[in-house]
Amino acid sequence: MGVTEAAQIPQQRGEQLLDNAVRYAEERHWDVFPGTWLEAVEGKQRCSCGDLGCPLPGAHASRPDWANQATGSANAARRLWSKQPTASILLPTGRTFDAIEVSESAGFLALARMERMDLPLGPVTCTPDRRMLFFVLPGAALKAPDLIRKLGWAPSSLDLIARGEGHYVAAPPTRIGGHGAVQWARRPTPANRWLPDADELISPLAYACAREAAAARVREG
Repeated sequence: MGVTEAAQIPQQRGEQLLDNAVRYAEERHWDVFPGTWLEAVEGKQRCSCGDLGCPLPGAHASRPDWANQATGSANAARRLWSKQPTASILLPTGRTFDAIEVSESAGFLALARMERMDLPLGPVTCTPDRRMLFFVLPGAALKAPDLIRKLGWAPSSLDLIARGEGHYVAAPPTRIGGHGAVQWARRPTPANRWLPDADELISPLAYACAREAAAARVREG
């Protein structure tokens, strides 16, 4: 790969990915596993999976048995990223946390409401495709539909996805194609080591999603 081609890939230093993967395992006790990565081919960014139409270039599992590859060991994480320093950092959900995913606009609206209500917050990520993921205790994926129904909404009417066992999320500073990197809207800190339960956050999240859905209907009407 020539210098010109290499320059086409936005900065995602291997050591930064390795350091973050190790830190997630060591400090947060999160399981981590390396996913695909970005490669420069003829001056363009391509996913290492080889699919030219890849929907998540450089940010998805690279093998079907990814769940078995995930590790909570900092030493194992260091070995894995030493082999492929530019691999994305992926975190399995349903183990130490679940993730509630909403649109970025609904997420920021809910976040402001949560802060006004002084609700406990865990880490929150923003993705380049304008999604936000709120980290909560495991079990959210199973409970979310009933919690939403109790609030008076049909789960299918809201753009709210709870990710639990069998899913994973991309962690900062993973890049997704040429769109940018996953970032923290609320960083992991000692203060949010103890995650909130889905019951505590579902109301402001569902409310924000319902407002967004209503606004979309008005625009379409």
